[in-house]
Amino acid sequence: MPLSPALLALTALKFAPTAYFGIHVVDEATGRGVPLVRLETVNKQAFYTDSAGYAAFEEPGLMEKRVFFSISSPGYEHPKDGFGYAGTALLTHAGAIETVKLKRINIAERLCRLTGQGVYRDSELLGISAPISQPVLNAGVMGQDTAQAEIYKEQMIWLWGDTDRADYPLGNFHTTGAIASFPRGKSDAGDGLEFRYFENGHGFVRPMVPSTESHPIWVSGLTVLGSGARQEMFAYFAEMKNLGTILKSGYLKWNDARQEFSPVQEFHADRGWRFVDGHTIRLSEAGTTYAVGGFPCTTRVPADAQHLLDPAAYEAFTCLRPDGTLIRNADGTPDYHWQKEGPPIGPKQEQDLVSKGEITQQQAHFLPLDSDGALIYPHGGCVHWNAYRHKWIAIFTRLHGKDSELGEIYYSEADAPTGPFRKAVKIFTHNQYTFYNPVQHAFLDQDGGRKIYIEGTYTAEFSGNPSPTPRYNYNQILYRLDLADPRLGFAETPPR
Repeated sequence: MPLSPALLALTALKFAPTAYFGIHVVDEATGRGVPLVRLETVNKQAFYTDSAGYAAFEEPGLMEKRVFFSISSPGYEHPKDGFGYAGTALLTHAGAIETVKLKRINIAERLCRLTGQGVYRDSELLGISAPISQPVLNAGVMGQDTAQAEIYKEQMIWLWGDTDRADYPLGNFHTTGAIASFPRGKSDAGDGLEFRYFENGHGFVRPMVPSTESHPIWVSGLTVLGSGARQEMFAYFAEMKNLGTILKSGYLKWNDARQEFSPVQEFHADRGWRFVDGHTIRLSEAGTTYAVGGFPCTTRVPADAQHLLDPAAYEAFTCLRPDGTLIRNADGTPDYHWQKEGPPIGPKQEQDLVSKGEITQQQAHFLPLDSDGALIYPHGGCVHWNAYRHKWIAIFTRLHGKDSELGEIYYSEADAPTGPFRKAVKIFTHNQYTFYNPVQHAFLDQDGGRKIYIEGTYTAEFSGNPSPTPRYNYNQILYRLDLADPRLGFAETPPR
């Protein structure tokens, strides 16, 4: 059947010779495009590669000429010349594409940006087909932070916190949601995910926690209970006055019919530590299966709806009495155990105990050392069982890192989700930039857990950087880590 005139015109436009010169920046070891590479001309015009590693260049006066581009990207490097410049001169011929190779310093590889405007912008400008169906704007989303994701009734459900829109500086602050799938023809998330957002009918997303309040409502501790068609999904919520003040909190339950959360329990201000937060896991012990919250994994409750909503059912992992005094074993070592009386311990409390000389760093569970022997203070992350390593593995941000205040991401492992995590290795970094609330999506693991996927929020907030990265800022970036990489430096994988 012949194509219609309209379709013929669209096809001709799509494959017409482009006016842009393309620069394709690739990982020299894999040949894969590298996102988030900055290319800067001598007169300080900056261009950034998209999720496929392409940058589209078209500048009057600088076409059909050799143009020098300084090249930089966190965790990657280009060789410097004799004057110390890292970059290369390229002939900017319209319709041509030149390839530039970078050496990856990061252990993990940067795969793509998952959210926001222009994910595959430059590929589109160069006439290169993108792997996702909405490569330049999806549901009006300009930026999103803090991802939560779970498999619920055989679907990948994604939730995010505050979400920016195009037509006003304020967007959706009552949680955004989507159903995710792999791009057509793909069996992994390496090129991104197809997000079918829950929309409001007016070109933007709709709140997953309907409310007339103007304050942000944040969701965490996403917990799926039950199995099959009887699955139920719960989440902890907090209505925030500011970053540190909770006005109201409680539990929500997913409403399948309305495709949004409904409140099932309200704590008013807060309920202390008796809820599961962060990225939950399952842990079986003495015949009971628990839902265990966040990182560190120090709060648990039997994994059913009745216990989840019962504050008396919660237990905390600690070596402290409710009055803060240390509990010791007969040999004098700290007695870490589950109990119901007092709150859980975390890195801050352990650091205080170490500084007071009450415990040693080697006795702490959540204060690993880096490769130089310096103590690491973890800030936000997750823990999952890994079948390849036969260990519980932790992914977290380091507070007060060398490259940035909150931009270095570390890997550690232990025999239990509660540690002790003795050492940690930096797997990727962001110079003077923040990458907060990193999460490993264990359901995306490949090759029996050998390859894992890590998502987090890339933002200039809290970094001191005065120049946010265009399009990438305040959005989700995906990394992949190969646990067979010898640079991780942990013991060989146990036999299966």
